[in-house]
Amino acid sequence: MKTGETSSECPIGVFDSGYGGLSVLREIQRLLPQYDYLYLGDNARAPYGTRSFDIVYKFTLEAVKYMFDKGCRLVILACNTASAKALRSIQQNDLPRIDPTRRVLGVIRPTVEKVGEITRTGHVGLVGTPGTVKSRSYDMEIEKLYPDLHLYSQACPMWVPLVEYKEFDSPGADYFVKQELDRLMGRRSDIDTLILGCTHYPLLYDKIVKYVPEGVSVVSQGRITAESLADYLRRHPEIESRCSKGGHTTYMTTESPEQFADLASVFLSREIEAEHADITSRPTC
Repeated sequence: MKTGETSSECPIGVFDSGYGGLSVLREIQRLLPQYDYLYLGDNARAPYGTRSFDIVYKFTLEAVKYMFDKGCRLVILACNTASAKALRSIQQNDLPRIDPTRRVLGVIRPTVEKVGEITRTGHVGLVGTPGTVKSRSYDMEIEKLYPDLHLYSQACPMWVPLVEYKEFDSPGADYFVKQELDRLMGRRSDIDTLILGCTHYPLLYDKIVKYVPEGVSVVSQGRITAESLADYLRRHPEIESRCSKGGHTTYMTTESPEQFADLASVFLSREIEAEHADITSRPTC
């Protein structure tokens, strides 16, 4: 049985384990303001970065099914951990069973495609959560698309808490940002491109640019994902035509809507209202 739709609207879904995907949504809204969007943050079970592959896959699949129930025919996993640990299994194993006309996309492949165009030395750095780094998803995607490139990864376990506790602009943030970047850049002097492999990191962008060597290109995922989505919709009119176009965004969270809205305003630079989502009580399809 196909997943049911509870609404005549078909928003584009944007999913993250918490708040970071809002930085991606913001860029998508800027580039493609005509579409309806549904943002879902699984804040009650965040962070995903330290969880196992099986748990991240289970949680992500529950979220995707919930968003399908809300009318989404296309869902973007605006979460590096979910993209790394769950995307392939959902695409290959679950979508054919749930509804082969629906699509789930991630943020890793479009980021790697862009990096391959930017780097001049062929030596690329990655900063991300421990889960993303341990998954080696960026390594595998680079090996597939650009086998001559070399990737150097650095896990940054303190960077997400700095953002979520609103300390990203504090002097203490400088210490942790500089520490991890020094470790990464100390491994290879000719790294010329740095991937921000977590959607929280754009809020640390000014400090990251401050502590990377001159000439290093810092690649943030929001704009890249937005441009990749626009290109995907142009190439797939059968999907694009079913996405509703009212310019409306619904924000949902598995935690407190009030708490979510408070921190979401930091990512979006505007006030929003959020709704609660219980993604574990959905009917079995």
